[in-house]
Amino acid sequence: MPQETVCRIIRQYNQEPLSPEDMQRLQEIAADFMTVKNYVYRRYGGIKSLARLYPGYTIQNEMTRSGLREQMDMPSVYFYLAVFDAVREIKIHWTGVRARILKRVNAHEGLNGEEKHFLRYLLKVNNAFESALNGTPLKLPKEIQKQYDLLAFGVDMKKLKNYLRRQVRKYRKYLHVDHADGFFATERAYRYDDHGIYLSVKEKRKRVYIPLTDGNRYTRQLYIRLFPEEKNVEIHVPVDVAVKKYADHIQKIGLSLGMQIMLVTDEGHLYGEKYGMYQTQLSEWLREQAGVYRRNRTANSGRKKYQTKKHRLEAQLHDYINQELNRFLKEERPKTVYLPRLPKAGVSGPVRKINYIASTWQRGYIRSRLKQKCQEQSVEFVEVFGKGISMECSRCGAMGSKQEGRFFCTCCGYEAEQKQNAAQNAKKRGLQTESEEKSSSDQPDGGIYGRDHKNKVPDK
Repeated sequence: MPQETVCRIIRQYNQEPLSPEDMQRLQEIAADFMTVKNYVYRRYGGIKSLARLYPGYTIQNEMTRSGLREQMDMPSVYFYLAVFDAVREIKIHWTGVRARILKRVNAHEGLNGEEKHFLRYLLKVNNAFESALNGTPLKLPKEIQKQYDLLAFGVDMKKLKNYLRRQVRKYRKYLHVDHADGFFATERAYRYDDHGIYLSVKEKRKRVYIPLTDGNRYTRQLYIRLFPEEKNVEIHVPVDVAVKKYADHIQKIGLSLGMQIMLVTDEGHLYGEKYGMYQTQLSEWLREQAGVYRRNRTANSGRKKYQTKKHRLEAQLHDYINQELNRFLKEERPKTVYLPRLPKAGVSGPVRKINYIASTWQRGYIRSRLKQKCQEQSVEFVEVFGKGISMECSRCGAMGSKQEGRFFCTCCGYEAEQKQNAAQNAKKRGLQTESEEKSSSDQPDGGIYGRDHKNKVPDK
């Protein structure tokens, strides 16, 4: 049986700063990479090009015939990767647009069940979605056409398609890249040797040599990130890492995220106690620099020093986050982790200092790194419903109050640290959801029809 693996990004660094000439050559590739991506965004990012996105070889052939690569004198190993990367991001964007529209359709009180079902079908089937937006004739296989005709019967198709177009106009964005800070490279574009890597450039039969801090060699598609100010590069390598499994990982742990203490468990264990210090250092510096920039905007010739220090402060914060997450997994040995699904950041308040701290809160980074590390160690990562989780009493379920970092329940008298109470609620909700899912799967026909087994139409 093959061993389970998970993808992980490994980073390689240059051993010594690059020469200005070599950095210039790499920046030319990055600039061309950006130009090609923006060209693909403009040409294929609209609704008229939806039919060409799948499977995608149509765009590749058209880009070959366009003559853009020859005009830019860009190596093919970089040109086609820029095309594929842009197409991938266009597909991701359209997936996000459909997901947001689907959420609005499901919550729309003015639509009946048949209308919602028809709209969900349009969002799911690529040909139907493209036809509805462009007003072109719909071509579907015979069996799928039958299903479409059945769903369309009795609904106002014109009204629903217009509604769909309005939602697309609302959520679709025009993709664009503003920074030429890196590019992808295939195996044909590089060669590991002499304790470093040789990268192809625009000059024929020329390569830039970058001595590396390690002697590892990979045969993967790489991402080369450039830092021209420091004359450094960072090579991102996706590798498959074997999932670690531990027999002694049996705990089910609820977690709560905070802006001062990074993680609090349902038992009150703290991880990342210095997180608030690093976070405040970053947010206060950003607030100070924003004021300096506003006062000297006309005299400010660039932001190189700003970006360099910001990157350094963020790197320190991220290193600390990863260090504490590793410590959490090592000491707690969890089998399952329950984390509240937090809402999006709200409207800014009147206190600018607090706004900066909230805006730089690394909750998304913490969540993604925790999820990645859980996957690598075969720990189940579960997000639970987070609404009202900090105000609900974990003992009796009544709504309580918070004061000076403590939670108080006026119903049963329970008192605890507010983050610990939230972590206990996360575990409680996670276990409750698991119990409901198990009960549902134990019902007759639960494995096939789930909770809708009662609505099954008997065969005639």
